[in-house]
Amino acid sequence: MSWLRAPRPVVPEAADPDVVSPSAPNRAWKEAGLVFLCGAWVLLGLFGRDPWKTEDAIGFAVAWEMVQRHDFLVPHVAQEPALHVAPLVPWLAAATLSWLAPPLDPPDAGRIAVGVLLVLLLAFTGMAARELSGRSMRWVPILIVVGTVGLFERAHQLSGELGLTVAVAAALYGAALALRRPVAGGAALGLAAGAAFLASGTIGLAWTLVPALVLPAFGAAWRSRAHAATFAVALAVAIPVAAAWPWALHARSPALFEAWTAAERLSAWLPFLPGSAPIEPSWIARNLLWVAWPALPLVLWMLWIRGRGFNGGLREPGIVVPAAWSAALLLSIALLPDPRVIQTMPIAAPLAILAAHEVDSLKRGQSAALDWFGILTFGLAAIVLWGFWIDAYVNGMSPRLAMLLRDSETGHGVSFNLRAVLAALALTLLWIVLVRPARRSNRRAILNWAAGMTLIWGLIATIWMPYVNARRTYEAVAQGIAHAVAPGACIERRDVGLAQRAAFYYFSGIVTVPDASPRSADCDALLVQYGRLADGPPALPGYAIAWQGGRRGDDGERFVLYRKGR
Repeated sequence: MSWLRAPRPVVPEAADPDVVSPSAPNRAWKEAGLVFLCGAWVLLGLFGRDPWKTEDAIGFAVAWEMVQRHDFLVPHVAQEPALHVAPLVPWLAAATLSWLAPPLDPPDAGRIAVGVLLVLLLAFTGMAARELSGRSMRWVPILIVVGTVGLFERAHQLSGELGLTVAVAAALYGAALALRRPVAGGAALGLAAGAAFLASGTIGLAWTLVPALVLPAFGAAWRSRAHAATFAVALAVAIPVAAAWPWALHARSPALFEAWTAAERLSAWLPFLPGSAPIEPSWIARNLLWVAWPALPLVLWMLWIRGRGFNGGLREPGIVVPAAWSAALLLSIALLPDPRVIQTMPIAAPLAILAAHEVDSLKRGQSAALDWFGILTFGLAAIVLWGFWIDAYVNGMSPRLAMLLRDSETGHGVSFNLRAVLAALALTLLWIVLVRPARRSNRRAILNWAAGMTLIWGLIATIWMPYVNARRTYEAVAQGIAHAVAPGACIERRDVGLAQRAAFYYFSGIVTVPDASPRSADCDALLVQYGRLADGPPALPGYAIAWQGGRRGDDGERFVLYRKGR
């Protein structure tokens, strides 16, 4: 396979790859800078905030209850089994929470697991790219992942989708490694598939193994005994890894196992099955460009160049392997009943590897357009974020600014934290130095885009974090409900979401029971979650309103606590 290490010919206008190439002059300094950029992207936003709606609150609540109950087998939310929540990411969060809280606050300690998963995501993406296309290509996909718009905030949430995203990147590495080491590659692929199942259920197995199964349709290199051995080893490793938790669940309680099998229904992600929701195939077309930016236009450019036979064409393993995963995942997302943006996260790594192949062959005008678009976009966004923050700090939240931020409350001033302000200033100055107009190149445009995404997320995670957290947390809501009822009172719930129940239990110990359940007859209070209430909360026969409220600045989600007979 020595031809995999051969340098790829590029079209005449290709830019100098030395800008982010590890073999360039001053290699150590450049790699240190890239590691610093990736480290900042990983760490920013992990600390100093509460669990946020939706996946972040659920993932943290399951991990926190695992530690509180000393039960790492059965996921619970607010003292009720939540067997539709896959255990892998909560396990990791429970481990970091157990080790690091204290000294860290429990949410911060739990999110250390997010940082570990993000490091693994970048590492597996770079290693897969190196196996497929050589050492000089390993940093470009990493920077594309860092700059992916669809990962902007969602990658820093404690979610099963993040675990699946890492597993897909690991599966890509296993498939790439299998080209020269079939058994080792199969083992890596199998571990990735088992982890994907434990992170997200049966869809994880499909998204890691099905692309490897269809690889033989793309070329003779995979219609071989070596690939058959790879897939056999992958199955041999994946099956026991994936089956261990369900087996332990069955050993604990057949009833819990049956509840898990009922929750793990294929109709949740496969269309046209009994009980599956209608599909929205146009959803992926409407959302793919922005969630997959900047990878998608670069992939289209790669298809244009390689499709005409340049630079080795489309039959190289470096193209076929990530293309198989990209096509399988995009097709599955297009057929998902009720798709959500967070479910697109796993496409980041395969699309980034595909997109990296023809970055060097972009015409100078095209790369300059991407570069200046990023500089102007992130420069203006940084100016706006700084300007809004200064205005809100000096004058409070003005009605006009509140309207721009879709905040229903005015007068809420942002806080001043010296460390956060200094960190935000440092990030801004470093970005200005990095995007100086010297030595432009194609890869430099990718680097600048990743740096811009890190800058904007960094400003939100520093000077804007207290304000954003105040709008995303349920702490005030939970305290308001707790103050309106006696300690330990029975509260019936109606239409209260899982994330909300998780947050209420963590912040105030509030436990609710489903409405119309046998236990609800003994409850004197009823908690109802509504949407927007333009005319106030509705009256319920036999109940009086004891409390109402919602997250600050959010009038699209209201909670009303009713009491019987008063």
